[in-house]
Amino acid sequence: MMKSRSRYWLLLPYLRPHWRLIASALVYTLIFTACWPLMARLAGGLLALLVQGNLPALIQRSAVLAGVFLVHKAAQYGQDSQMAKAALGIAFDLRNRVYAHLQSLSLKYFETAQTGDLSYRLTEEIDRIGEVINKLFHDATPCILQLIVVFGYMVYLNWQLTLASLVVAPLMGVLISWFGDRMMIYSRRSQNLISDLSALLTEVFSGIRLVRAFAAEAYEVDRFRQAAEQNRQAKYATAWLKAVQFPVVGFLQLLSVLLLLLLGGWQISMGNLTGEQFGSYVIAALMLIDPIAHLTDNFNEFKQGQASVDRVMELLEIQPEVVEAADAIELPPITGKVEYAHISFAYEAGQPVLKDLSLLAHPGEAIALVGASGAGKTTLVNLLPRFYDPQQGQILLDGIDVRQVSLRSLRRQIGIVPQETVLFSGTIAQNIAFGQPQFDLAAVEAAAQIANADPFIRQFSQGYHTWVGERGANLSGGQRQRIAIARAVLLNPRILILDEATSALDSESEALVQQALERLMQNRTVFIIAHRLATVRRADRILVLEQGQVVESGTHAELLARGDRYARFYAQQFD
Repeated sequence: MMKSRSRYWLLLPYLRPHWRLIASALVYTLIFTACWPLMARLAGGLLALLVQGNLPALIQRSAVLAGVFLVHKAAQYGQDSQMAKAALGIAFDLRNRVYAHLQSLSLKYFETAQTGDLSYRLTEEIDRIGEVINKLFHDATPCILQLIVVFGYMVYLNWQLTLASLVVAPLMGVLISWFGDRMMIYSRRSQNLISDLSALLTEVFSGIRLVRAFAAEAYEVDRFRQAAEQNRQAKYATAWLKAVQFPVVGFLQLLSVLLLLLLGGWQISMGNLTGEQFGSYVIAALMLIDPIAHLTDNFNEFKQGQASVDRVMELLEIQPEVVEAADAIELPPITGKVEYAHISFAYEAGQPVLKDLSLLAHPGEAIALVGASGAGKTTLVNLLPRFYDPQQGQILLDGIDVRQVSLRSLRRQIGIVPQETVLFSGTIAQNIAFGQPQFDLAAVEAAAQIANADPFIRQFSQGYHTWVGERGANLSGGQRQRIAIARAVLLNPRILILDEATSALDSESEALVQQALERLMQNRTVFIIAHRLATVRRADRILVLEQGQVVESGTHAELLARGDRYARFYAQQFD
């Protein structure tokens, strides 16, 4: 199996803004590291003074050692606090960058992406990356420097003994590398499975009504148990590998210490080393055990973090299919003239949804789109705000190609009232003024009045400041729909898209919503999608779509008189 190339280098741009914090942490690290050999030398001398019984010198050297130790710990505090601040800042910047990038992706990506997986990558995965960066600088770097400095001091004391003690080092390095590679493989599998588990939870909780309706609780519990079991097994494999690794590495460390004692005794007997020097040497060698253990653990976390970096960077590598032109202009206020010129579109190659379709909507005209499911009605209107781009043809607003204008200026002039209204956590006023951090409450109230939403909103004790539950669960379908209409009213678009806006409502709610829609439609270019033909009778023009093409066009009366497709649709609904 080929080793995957580490992508940690892709994090460099996120480190640069925090270089001052990282640099100061490294300065503290150098001070922290420099104290190690000094403490080893002072501690070695203490042993000799203790044997000699020289109490004044022992007290003096102990005081110096205590002072060095205080400097050592103060430097450790400096490196830890500075590096923690930098690592949290890096994770913050990376999380914002990934979220902003996701916001730029086309709708097609989100139609297949798992919400739970995206949430996991934005939270747990990026937190893990921040933790690895933190440990790399505040733990791994000091440990490496400690190894270098202490090892150099050991060479200074007796290079022959140090060279002989390195016999076990290559084997230890190979084992640590092998364990690290296995750890990355197991971690990637575990992280993929926990993402799947998160996606399953999101899917089930968002569809809990359906679960209840089909009495599928036991089925979902079993499905969750199976996913949780796979995740447990993957996590256990990682834990088992760690459990095996530490005894193996620890045994090699013990062999190194025993070999050191044997060789040290031999060097003393040869007169190449004094007892005080050997005491300092042993203390220095003991100082190597802790950083080696830390580096072993850090290497494992580094490999686990590599899997997280891979999964986060995968998101940043996804490119949006709908891209704003580099020289995009701001779309000026339009009159509402819409022209589709020879549009062809397919979600998948070889499976066309729209075929050489042309359409001209005049300012203020209401056009209804009818036809069987899959005829291309929703696709047609989704091309207008550039949720997708056609493979062929142009869409013009007042003669301006929509690809030449900025996406924000385009979409701010198009209002959409969907079949299923999505509300976000926040107040009713914030949901009506969605996308506007600062808004005029009086304008919100006026919009709600036009949408027939003001009466029911004022019935709440908090009125417009009433908190909306997740997805608006504490509101009825008709209430949510009227909030959506108020949202469109406040936007004051020149073009309006009504996508099955009344299909899921009861007759009373539908009457209120329909009345609100008629107010909203005044003096706007409107595209109406509806399966219930009673809602499209008053449209200026009705287009019948079939297999991605317009096969009939006319008013309600004209199409009935023609007695063709529309007339058959109408007869099926009202006979």
